[in-house]
Formats: sequence, structure tokens, C-alpha cells
Amino acid sequence: MINTGKSFNIHDYLEIFLRRIWYVIIPFAFVVSAAAIYSFTAPQKYRATTLILVTPQKVPADFVRSTVTSRIEDRLQSIGQEIMSRTRLEQVISEFKLYQGEAKSLAAEEIIELMRKDTTVQIRGREGYFTISYTGKDPRTVTMVTNKLASLFIEENLKLREQQAQGTTEFLTIELNATKAKLEEQEKLVTQFKKQFMYELPDQRDVNLNILGKLQQQLQTLNDALKSAQDRKLIIQKQLTEMRNMAAMLTEQAAGPTAQEDSAGSFSSSPSALPKPKMGNPDELRLEKLKNHLSELMTKYKEKHPDVLTTKKQIADLEKKIEKDRAVMKEAEPEVASPGVPKEKGEKKEAGVDPFYREMEGQLAATDLEIKRLKDEEARTKAKMGEYQTRVENIPVRELAMTNLTRDYQNTKETYHSLLKKNQEAQQAENLERRQKGEQFKVVDPARIPEKPFSPNIPRNLLLGLLLGMGLGFGIAFFREQMDRSFKDAEDLETTLGFRVLANIPKIDKKAA
Repeated sequence: MINTGKSFNIHDYLEIFLRRIWYVIIPFAFVVSAAAIYSFTAPQKYRATTLILVTPQKVPADFVRSTVTSRIEDRLQSIGQEIMSRTRLEQVISEFKLYQGEAKSLAAEEIIELMRKDTTVQIRGREGYFTISYTGKDPRTVTMVTNKLASLFIEENLKLREQQAQGTTEFLTIELNATKAKLEEQEKLVTQFKKQFMYELPDQRDVNLNILGKLQQQLQTLNDALKSAQDRKLIIQKQLTEMRNMAAMLTEQAAGPTAQEDSAGSFSSSPSALPKPKMGNPDELRLEKLKNHLSELMTKYKEKHPDVLTTKKQIADLEKKIEKDRAVMKEAEPEVASPGVPKEKGEKKEAGVDPFYREMEGQLAATDLEIKRLKDEEARTKAKMGEYQTRVENIPVRELAMTNLTRDYQNTKETYHSLLKKNQEAQQAENLERRQKGEQFKVVDPARIPEKPFSPNIPRNLLLGLLLGMGLGFGIAFFREQMDRSFKDAEDLETTLGFRVLANIPKIDKKAA
């Protein structure tokens, strides 16, 4: 077209159409004829479809919670990959003898790809239902293949859910056993720690402090008793010294007269015949201290208090002992030798020893033994105090170690109980899947034998042929008109050459001439 800026009216378009009519008719006829030939000569294919509903689990989720939590889309994709695998499709192709003609010219992989293209899985509702369709040449075979694929999807879903539930149970069982072993190991550590530091644990702090306080009181009592015993020993030693000095002095004074009066029949004297010095008896002194101690105890405690009863018993025993000693002393008064009776040569010296003197020596020996016993007991008490003091000092360190052990033990124990609960729930979920009480695929609308072919669709193909032919014809005509560089009227000439047209000779029809 030379004059691109020319405006057209309906007559111009009609003129162009009549001028280019064969450019429209020929492509239109060709496309429509091709569509008709294809529609009536193409092999017929049939499609069968089955509707599968996703049913929820039959046991309420509040009672048994399923361990399969994946979405239906994800599971369908996973199941579809399993069903559309080469192994599964080869079994289906072999079972129904599909693609016998194609197998002569195509490879096995190409046959499998054809099967995949002819199979369609489409989710119709979210988490609700989906459809499985298969397209083939034989309507009966198509129906059987579709139902077979539906059964495979159902079986694979049950298998997949059971495997997931079983895998969850196995994982939790392994974790539970590992946590249980760790918990038992930590229990052994805690038990060994308690056995090793039995008396240095935090809960023994008050007991150790109470025992330490009692040991301090006991040590104070021992110190008082030791001091009292040492004082008593000094008194006894002083009395024995005075008695020895007095006996020696009297012996020296009586030695001369005794030797002169032997022939005259005078009497001999002995230490027992000497007057006893007036001195305090140690038992009496001890009795006095016990009575004072009892008076102090009565101001603090009642009469039935153990310390009061013990002190009273000691006072009573000491009074009996003093009375007994006094009786013995009276019976042991020295007898004056008869005048004129000479002493026997070789008479034993102990025969004339004062019983009171012997008793004082026995008290001195007993006091030494008591002092030794008190010192030993004091040493043992101090050792015990050191032991309990060490226990009290070690308690903070043991408490820190015990806190760490207990914290780890409690954390592991909580983890163990959590895993135990989850494992029980997983076992219930596994039993739910094994008994097919969980979520399932249920065929609501099984595939039926199709009554008419799915492909080719003759009305649709013819309509598409008409539209395509018209579009192609008008497109070629428009393109041919645009490429035409000839002059059609005076306006085209003026526009192209720039000359003004003075006259226009019309077209003369031959028949009119």
C-alpha cells in the first residue's frame, strides 16, 4: 500500500475483500479441510476418571494424635512419584498389555513416558478429594487401568502412612533407650557422689553443726572434769606429802625413848599410832562440788532432766563411799603394843601402815587413771570436732558439685519422660495406621467405561478450524494488500508523485462497448 495515510470506508474495505478474496478463501478452505480430516481420521481415545475422597481418621484426634502430619498435596506428590516410577508402570503396562503397537517402534523409556502423559492426577478440593484419569484407545482397558491406578494410590497411601508412623516410633524408641541409658548413668554418678560424700552433703549441714555444738559442749565438760581431777590430784599429793612428813617427824622423836625402854618393857610405836592430820578428804571436796553443780542445774532444768538425775546419782554414790571409808578408818585405829612384848625381828613394814594412807594412795592412782582417760577422751573429741569442722567447710563445694549433677539429672529425667510420652503416643498412632483407622483414601466415584471418545473432539476441532482458517485467510489478504505498491486511484498518484491529477479516465467495460 502506497498511501498509508489514506482513510477507508466500508466501500473501500469491500473493494479490498473482493480484490483479495482468493487469499481468504484458499487458506480458510485448507485449514477447515485439515481440521475435518483430522477429526474424522484421527484415532479415537477414551478417558476414564475416578474420584477419590480423603476421609479423616475414625478415632478423634483428641484421643489419638496421628504422627503423619504432611499435607495431602505433599503426600500425593510423593505417592505419585512412587506410582509413576518405571518399575510400577512397567508392571501395569505388562498386566494390561498397553501400547502394543507403539512398542514396535518406541523404546521402553518412551513407552513409560507415554504412560505418564496419559495419566493425570488432579486435586479437586483442598485437603478434600482428588481425581485420577487415564487416556487410551480401548474404553474397557482404560477403565481397568484407571481403577488399578486408584487402588495403587490407596495401597501406597496406607503403606506410606504406616511407614511414617513406624519410622517415628523407631526413632523415638532409639532416642528413649539412649536417654534411659544416660539417665541411669547419671543416677549412678549421683548415687556414687552421695556415698562418697555422705556426711558432707547440703542436707547434712544442720546435723553436722548440731553435732559440732554438742562436741564443743562435751569438750568443755571434759576440760572442767580434767581440771577438777588435776586439782584433786594436787590435793591428794599434798595430803600424802604432809602425812609422810609428819610420820617421819614422829618417828625421829620416838626413836630414842623407844630404844632406851626396850629392856624396861616399854611399848613400840608405828605410823598407825600417830595422830592423823586434819585435812580435807578429796571425796568430801568432790561431794561439795557436785552439790554446788546440782544447785546450778536445778536453776536451769527440772528434776527429771537427765543431767539432774545423773548428778543426784553421783552424789548418792559418793556419799555411800564416804560413809564406807569412815567406817573402815574407825576399824583401822592403831592398837598400842602391850608393854614388855618385844617386836619380832623381820616384822613386815606394811603391817603397820595406816589404811587411810593406803586409801589415799589408791585415790591418787585412780585420779591418775581418770586424768589419763579424760585426756584420751579429750583427744578423741578434738579429733571428732576436726572431722565435723572439715565436713562443714566442705559442704559448699559438695553443694556446688551436687547442684550440677542434680541439674543434669533433672534435665535428662524431664527429657526421658517427654520421650516416653511421645513414644507411647507414637505407638498408638502406629496401631491406628495398622488397623486402618487413620486418614484414608476412599473411592467415591469409580471409573466407568466411557461412552464416547475423549479425543478427537470433532465439534471443537471444526470450530477451531473455522476460526483458524478465517484468521489465516484475512491475515494473508491483509499482508498482501500491504505489500501492494500499485496505484488504485488519483489520490494515490498525487500522494506518491506530488502532481495534481487533472482528469480521470474511468474503466471501460468490454461488454458495454
